[in-house]
Amino acid sequence: MSTPVLPDVKIKSLLPDAIMTRAVRGLTYIAHPLRLRILEFLDVYGMSSVSAIARGVGAEQMIVSQSLRKMRETELVQTHRRGIFIYYEICREYPASIFVCLRKLFGHMTDQLKFLRANHKEILPTDYTTMAANRIKLFANYDKMRILEYLTYNGESCVSEIVAGTNIPQIKVSQYLKKLYDDDFVKSRRDGRHVYYEITAGVHKTTIGCIHKRYDNVGDGF
Repeated sequence: MSTPVLPDVKIKSLLPDAIMTRAVRGLTYIAHPLRLRILEFLDVYGMSSVSAIARGVGAEQMIVSQSLRKMRETELVQTHRRGIFIYYEICREYPASIFVCLRKLFGHMTDQLKFLRANHKEILPTDYTTMAANRIKLFANYDKMRILEYLTYNGESCVSEIVAGTNIPQIKVSQYLKKLYDDDFVKSRRDGRHVYYEITAGVHKTTIGCIHKRYDNVGDGF
């Protein structure tokens, strides 16, 4: 009896280096509670003045201005002048697309179905936004993102498989997996001599999926 030939399993490709580098750079600036809330305000209400943003997020105008300047330097926001006033808006659809994912995650966590609708825009609770920013800060690192990305699209894997799939040195993979495990971004199980890792659900997995979806839609224009 002949051995049946199993069909090839198509594994989703990892993002190009330049795209992942750009995504991580943006995430490092998003991973701040106030900056995330500012971007959320602009996503919901559109182009706004500094004073309007400051009132909306409940922060001092000077601090908001400083945050906006930093985000402008990293092309997260852009400005428009109208007379003596300057208005800000999100520069690219990314990171605006992150909020689509954060709202859906919040909807699943709280069973609030309105947040699962595609075009629903609403300011999320401050404690949730703060939690999301602080969690993003923990994994906004190129190698950590590559490991999480690999696990998202390849499923449960051991260290050697992750090393082969990401080209990250084994010692760094092991170190980062420990940190990701300690922060509850991955879980593990032992099978004989091998330990297998699997990504957990949460803002980290949501972010990876969101970045891939954005890249699938616009390619190098990400």
